[in-house]
Formats: sequence, structure tokens, C-alpha cells
Amino acid sequence: MITITEQSIEHIPALFVTKKNEQTKRLPTVVYFHGFTSAKEHNLPLAYLLAEKNYRVILPDSKWHGAREGNISETKKQLSFWDIVLKNIEEAEMIKQFLEKEQLMTDGRFGVAGTSMGGITTAALLATYDWINVAAILMGSPKMISFANWLLDQFPDKSKLPSEAEINQLIQTLTRYDLSDQLHKLNDRPLLLWHGEADRVVPFDHTASFYELAKHEYSNKDHLHFIKEPNRDHKVSRHAILKTVDWFTTYL
Repeated sequence: MITITEQSIEHIPALFVTKKNEQTKRLPTVVYFHGFTSAKEHNLPLAYLLAEKNYRVILPDSKWHGAREGNISETKKQLSFWDIVLKNIEEAEMIKQFLEKEQLMTDGRFGVAGTSMGGITTAALLATYDWINVAAILMGSPKMISFANWLLDQFPDKSKLPSEAEINQLIQTLTRYDLSDQLHKLNDRPLLLWHGEADRVVPFDHTASFYELAKHEYSNKDHLHFIKEPNRDHKVSRHAILKTVDWFTTYL
């Protein structure tokens, strides 16, 4: 039987998913970050499957999402996209510290994954923290600066964008988290990439071109795997979910 408990880590609302009676045991742990406008509970199917394999899965709500949504307009939320990602990066370390303090993690076995914005977060986490063991990026761009510029081009009302100086400052800040410009930080860590070829929300070619660069960094070629799904738009398939579960059970 799988147990889902709701708990806050500092100020972060999260769901903890484990087998029954294993909530307080040391377990390898995966933190899964949801996508933009989504929420923690939307990733329970994947968490359930991983918990069945004796993992702890933590599903946090990102800033301005789920239990943290608050009174914010859709435009303000869109303009806060990178603020949310940067907050996720900060909070991932808080979650790890919580696990260590409560002695809930087996031998530092810590994995991260995410969908769309959560996948972008995952790539940034790999560029930031060397204590992440295994990762999976599902339809999220690992090319942060390229995606930031793409979003600016797509924004419907340019008059509502920040000033040019503010945008330049943002791009400068994001540079330190762009995994595609810091491929050495992958350090042979197992990384799964999944992307639908018909995705119109996050460009498929960002993942495809990143993979072509990153594969040359790996001495163990099995540690990097790219699954492309034809005719799949911006929606994670069951195939992708099952492959993500297999990835973590193999490497974490």
C-alpha cells in the first residue's frame, strides 16, 4: 500500500509518497518539480510508481502554484516565470537539508526530475549542485538562455515586459544556471531526456541540440539517454512516465 502525506518543509507545501510504514525510514529520494500552472498533486501517478519500487518521492508546490498560488494575475505569473525557477533552485537545497536533518535519505541518494518548468528547474539544479546523483528532464529546455530569449519573442504583449535593462540583468543572472554552457558539470551523472517532437510550448530542438552536445561529455554512454516521441505535443506520455521510473530504479 502506498501512503501520501502532506507536509511543509519550511514554507514549502509538499506531498511525501512512500510505501506504508516507510514514512520515517531512510530511503533513496526523488524530488519531482511540476510544470508552469500545474501543482504538486498532478504528478502523483509517477510518484506512486516510484514509491512501489521503495523510493520516497517528494512533490513540492512551486511559488505561485498549488497551495502557494495566492492572489496573482495570469500576466504577473507569466512575468514571474524565472523568479519561480530560481526559487525552486533555492528550495531544492532546503529540501535536501531537511532530509539530512530528519535522517530520511539513504547514503545521500538524491534524484531530481521535472516536467516543463520543472524540467528547466532540473537542468538548472544540475548546473548548481554536485550532490544530485540522478536526474530526468521531461519536455524542459536544458538551454536556459535560449529558452528565455524564445519566451521573450513569444510574449503576446511586449508593452508589459520589463525594461531592456531589467531583461539584460535577468539574462546575466540566468547565465550561471544554463547547463548547456556548463556541460562539464554533468560529470557523467545519469540524465534522462524526454521530449515530444510536436511540442509547441517548449521547443523540442532545445533538447535535441543539447543532447548532441552533451553526449560527447559522457565517458559512460549509458548514463545519458534521449527519448524523442513523434507526434507528441506538450503532454507527458505514459511511456515517458514508465521510462522515468525505470531510469531512477536503475541508477538511484
